[in-house]
Amino acid sequence: MSLCVSDHVTNNHAPGLLGWVTGHLQVWFERWRERTELTRWSDRDLRDAGWAWSDVVREAEKPFWRA
Repeated sequence: MSLCVSDHVTNNHAPGLLGWVTGHLQVWFERWRERTELTRWSDRDLRDAGWAWSDVVREAEKPFWRA
């Protein structure tokens, strides 16, 4: 009997509760960080990106759990 071992094994199991929580925390933190950074952009940066301050305010006021 031979044993075949592969380096390319796929985990087909659901991530479980811990994986779900960790994934959501990462997404939420990234949203918070991006929105905070956006409020620090200069007028020129915003103009170059096609954003107005009203857009920034609307985006920054969103709670971190809302996309």
